[in-house]
Amino acid sequence: MTKTVSKADHKALWKDEEELSVLTFSLNGEIFAIEAIIVQEILDLLPETSVPGSLPFVGSVINFRGKVIPLADIRVAFGMEASDVTIDSRIVVTELELDGELALIGIRTDKVYEVTRLAASASEPPPIVGMRWRPDYIHALVKREGEFIIVPNLQAIFSSQSAQSLKASA
Repeated sequence: MTKTVSKADHKALWKDEEELSVLTFSLNGEIFAIEAIIVQEILDLLPETSVPGSLPFVGSVINFRGKVIPLADIRVAFGMEASDVTIDSRIVVTELELDGELALIGIRTDKVYEVTRLAASASEPPPIVGMRWRPDYIHALVKREGEFIIVPNLQAIFSSQSAQSLKASA
């Protein structure tokens, strides 16, 4: 069942296209890519306001053009350790559809690289065994120039984290 869901998500990402335009960035030395179409803006680090009682995944908010938006650290979802802020650290503001509503969410990154195109033919669904991360958090692994680029499933990550937040507050 999980294998079927994983492969269905993998193919759905490409929407019958041969390439996908993405923004690449790094987290703890791993290269990630998100669809360029959901990226609203790339920001230098901004002052953050901690939210008391929030989960570490979204522990603060930022002021984005007069709007208060959550700042997520998807490292937490992948079980990665926090890393120090550097001169290359950026916030990628995305617009995601979550539970039928559009939401602006900032994602903290170690470094933003480029907007590029990834080939569907170079992608694979995440393996079911041997992964240190939840397979449903990953749309695809894409081979490029001897490395793998991870395309995270942000809807699955944020939906799962919201469910955990609701359980924690109940």
